[in-house]
Amino acid sequence: MPTSNSSTTYGSVTKTFHWLTALLILAVIPLGLVANDLAHQIRNPDASASEATVRLATTLFSAHKTLGLTVFFVALARIGWAISQPKPGLLNGDKRAEAWLAETVHWLLYGSLVLVPLSGWVHHAATTGFAPIWWPFGQTLPFVPQDPHLAEISGVVHFVLQWVLIGAITLHVAGALKHHVIDGDATLRRMLPGLNPAHPTARQPGHLLPFVTALAVWAAVLGGAGALGWFSKGAGATGMATLAAVDSEWQVQQGTLNISITQMGSQVTGSFADWTAEISYAEQPDANNRHGEVTVTISIGSLTLGSVTDQAMGKEYFNAENFPTATFQADILTTETGKLARGTLTIKDQSVPVEMPFDLSIDGDTASATGGLSVDRRSFGIGGDGTDSLGANVDISFDLTAARG
Repeated sequence: MPTSNSSTTYGSVTKTFHWLTALLILAVIPLGLVANDLAHQIRNPDASASEATVRLATTLFSAHKTLGLTVFFVALARIGWAISQPKPGLLNGDKRAEAWLAETVHWLLYGSLVLVPLSGWVHHAATTGFAPIWWPFGQTLPFVPQDPHLAEISGVVHFVLQWVLIGAITLHVAGALKHHVIDGDATLRRMLPGLNPAHPTARQPGHLLPFVTALAVWAAVLGGAGALGWFSKGAGATGMATLAAVDSEWQVQQGTLNISITQMGSQVTGSFADWTAEISYAEQPDANNRHGEVTVTISIGSLTLGSVTDQAMGKEYFNAENFPTATFQADILTTETGKLARGTLTIKDQSVPVEMPFDLSIDGDTASATGGLSVDRRSFGIGGDGTDSLGANVDISFDLTAARG
């Protein structure tokens, strides 16, 4: 069997690309659907997921992503090869409607085989945490920032276009069976191993109308998703507490409060959008080297933590519905090594003594401070005792600028 196409038959390279793509698709779609169902269970804040369920979901998602990228690169190679080859004509080119539909489905297939894995890759690169791709080239993409809004948009595009791909595959298979069973022609046979030439009809459809039709289908499904508000749903925080401003000797003008965890061996960073700090501070310490005190109140529901945000709100973790806030109360001290906030961190119904070293700079009535500490999440009853999928240590850091009131 020749490697190249002719006007009447497909070559071995084209056939290999065709059936390799089919095998990959038969694996990647079920993996994605099952993994997505498990992810919904894990992220449901009203349910609790075991370590085994999290590990299984992570493994399935990693397999799905890795095979998806394989589909992407195989599709690019397949398109490159197809461009360099003659394409055997349709055996029913004289039937305008059928020929137009067949060509439209081919455009949808080729385009979706690129767009679906590419949108999934962008979603992965824009999201922190959960299920790495199994390859040595890193988890990011050039020019793709880790941004929740971009992750949301690319995730919706991936979800919507996967159904276009599934629909196109269904029509493609149905068409092949129709040719084989009803029409009795060689449309299906000439894609099977061996030399199975078949002479196309003299009349063949043009490429422009099917291409425009495929574009219209993609535009329609994406436009429909936009009309339904799928691109702006947002994660939605369970148990979100909107904190009132506090009257403080030092008023925070701007600042960040971040956390970092290890999920399945990968670092995941997040931040709290809503928190307050009531600060009293005197530049000269008292006899006990105490400068003042600080009380930080944090809205747990304001946390964004990459792809595991919803999971973090669940009962086995922060349980944000029943414990919407966390607090840190501490004395501000000067020690031999520098400034230190010594006090108690309360999350859920557990209070743990902690010490947080920090750097402080005061210029007139403006102060800048940065610092952080590491805590064991198990001390607060977060995430159970296992550490296979979620590391025990949680790093907390802050950076703020405050003005004297």
